[in-house]
Amino acid sequence: MKIFLISIAMIVSILLILVIVLQEAKTAGMGAAVGGSSDSFFGGKARGKDAVLSKFTVILGILFAVICIGLGRYLNTF
Repeated sequence: MKIFLISIAMIVSILLILVIVLQEAKTAGMGAAVGGSSDSFFGGKARGKDAVLSKFTVILGILFAVICIGLGRYLNTF
């Protein structure tokens, strides 16, 4: 059971990293503050790929937290 939970935690963490890296930045970042930017900061709801990646980020984040709490409770052997 311990190896199964650790394996699931590793898979979920790798998927979470990939989903976060695949998302596009919502702001222009520090480069816009220094050099100026003509891009508008007015954005609506995320659509398309960003909406799906945002939902996956929330789902994987909650799943990762639950797995880590379960793993901590399982490995806590006093």
